[in-house]
Amino acid sequence: MTRYAMVVDLNRCVGCQTCTAACKHANATLPGVQWRKVLDFETGDFPDVRRAFLPVGCMHCDEPPCMEVCPSTATRKRDDGIVTIDYDICLGCAYCAVACPYQARFKVTERKAAYGKAGRMRHEDTRFDPAMMGVAQKCTFCVDRIDQGIAAGLTPGIDPEATPACVFSCISGALSFGDLDDDQSNVSRLLREHRSFDMHAELGTGPNIHYLYEGAASTDADETGDTPTPALQPDTTGLAAVSPRLQTNWDWRAAGNFIFGGTGTGLFAASALAGLSGPFPRLAALAGLALVALGLFCVWQEIGRPWRFLNVYRNARTSWMTREALAAILLFALGLPAIWLASTALGLLAAAAGLFFLYAQGRILRAARGIPAWRHGRLLPVILATGLTEGTGLFAIGAALAGGGRAVIWALAVLLVLRLAAWHRYRHDLGAEGAPVETLRALDRDRLALGWQAQAAVLGLVALALLWPAAGLLAGLGAMLTGWRFKFGLITRAAFTQGYAINRMPARGAGTSAPGVKPGWTREDGQQRLSA
Repeated sequence: MTRYAMVVDLNRCVGCQTCTAACKHANATLPGVQWRKVLDFETGDFPDVRRAFLPVGCMHCDEPPCMEVCPSTATRKRDDGIVTIDYDICLGCAYCAVACPYQARFKVTERKAAYGKAGRMRHEDTRFDPAMMGVAQKCTFCVDRIDQGIAAGLTPGIDPEATPACVFSCISGALSFGDLDDDQSNVSRLLREHRSFDMHAELGTGPNIHYLYEGAASTDADETGDTPTPALQPDTTGLAAVSPRLQTNWDWRAAGNFIFGGTGTGLFAASALAGLSGPFPRLAALAGLALVALGLFCVWQEIGRPWRFLNVYRNARTSWMTREALAAILLFALGLPAIWLASTALGLLAAAAGLFFLYAQGRILRAARGIPAWRHGRLLPVILATGLTEGTGLFAIGAALAGGGRAVIWALAVLLVLRLAAWHRYRHDLGAEGAPVETLRALDRDRLALGWQAQAAVLGLVALALLWPAAGLLAGLGAMLTGWRFKFGLITRAAFTQGYAINRMPARGAGTSAPGVKPGWTREDGQQRLSA
């Protein structure tokens, strides 16, 4: 077998950005898009200051999370380990971009020129590829050069014409490329003879860009097994540039899908259960389906190639976005006849499909390994609990307007307690296990979401509604709006990326390597808690 990989010698890289320029020239990427870029890490205090340059890009992982989540199967992994994108079937949903822990994917929806629209140069027009607009794009290890070179009898990593442009152009010999499955290849030899690390290896992606940090291999205990040290605040040397940043691929439209989809499925479930003790509430059930449809319309508005929406059904094997879309079909296929026939039995079946839809929404976030706040396992119970709470709250509003609803108020009280417990377990574990500083601040700053104060106020309204049923309107409204506020903030304000980390600073000259850094991250313990 063949498994292509890149090895970066951090002792050699001088930060000249020649690889970045070569990549842009070879692939004609638009302004602002860098498939290969070089990061600048500077740590320590005078006089003990260390600096390293870190080339990054698509890692062509052994277990690429981008391929797992892709609903259209546009992202694929070749037998030689190179991860590619089929621009002709990509939806432009950007799910792969939020799933990538290396911030290596881009979605361009607006054509730009280096010198503005009026200054577009001839080569920009000549090399512009409209197929790459509105879809995902990334480094391909210059797969066209590799394939053409192999066809001509050349060896990738040895012969320049068959080697990625960034490697071929490197002026310091810091970049190497070759076949890891060949024990005698250049990259296999380098990894045997030098100490190395893989960025974010703890996430289990198996990245195939490996970093050498010291000249000769050693068995010294203090030089093995190192992990980067979280740095609470990016310092003045420029670490802010490599710290986690707020993702921009999913905006209020994606948030709308989680908001309306969760509330709609919760409302339909409440309606179906209400049908067990009385007439099937058609209007409430129809409102639930309408909210789900509104959420799906929001996300349809966001995808880069909206008229390819049917491609979302191509990857039921691994993509939770595909499974969510299939659950939506089942929900409407059962829910509409249930409403037409006023059938509680059909309504309960549709509610089960709706609950799977809600579960799929939670798993969509769980699979986004590039966003620490989303991938945490404790978030799933919060998504389930708040969707059911929001829907039950909306049902309670309708019941209060109709002059009844004591049973639904009790159900709302139970769900509010469960949601509050799930939220605080999620927030505690997220901070204790480590997260971007700004993620934790964003979650704590929003006091109108699921924090103690807001939820205590809603629970007070629920208690009042048990004595005065008309207060159920305010209780239901509070339960719904606090959930909406949380999900909007989770998608648009707390969704900071993984950022970058350097496990070891390279050894310069006759010196030795030093511990690396993971800027913009923190862990909380019993005594430490970030202030909002």
